[in-house]
Amino acid sequence: MNKPHLYPLAMRVMHWLMAALVLSLVFAGLTMVKSLGPWQQQLLAWHKAMGLLAMLAILVRLYIRLRSDTPKLPDSVPKLQQLAAKLTQLGFYILLVVMPLSGYLMQNAAGRPLELFGLSLPSLLNTDLALYGLFREIHGWAALLLVLLLVVHIIAALYHGLIKRDGVFSSMVKASATANRKP
Repeated sequence: MNKPHLYPLAMRVMHWLMAALVLSLVFAGLTMVKSLGPWQQQLLAWHKAMGLLAMLAILVRLYIRLRSDTPKLPDSVPKLQQLAAKLTQLGFYILLVVMPLSGYLMQNAAGRPLELFGLSLPSLLNTDLALYGLFREIHGWAALLLVLLLVVHIIAALYHGLIKRDGVFSSMVKASATANRKP
């Protein structure tokens, strides 16, 4: 069976929606810890709600990924870069699960209730400041690793899209397979 030249539409949509969501969550998270402004509580509430939404979104994304046939990298991409791409993708999936889960558990351990769309979510942990500190550390380190992977991913995408022009970048942005063909 031939591999597709494009990622399925559902994967492309989820990729870009999650990119916007994750970038806004990272920006909000970094902004919150640097300020004690009067708007910080509202930003924190938004960050928690969107983090919970991200937790649901990554589950949907994983489901779509497991059920989809995806393009393979061109043979022109060296094996070491192919391995790096696979490890980066795996790292993203791990971090996109760890980030919202550690945030959720951090709030549980702090005794702070969480809501999503007006629904109160169950607390999985009793209030425990030591656990709160542990999950806060995990959340912070995972955020730093996520930012690092984002930078590497963006650089690699730009390299493939602007320099190599080997179809890797276009497989995630083109509207259809015919968009890559010349008349």
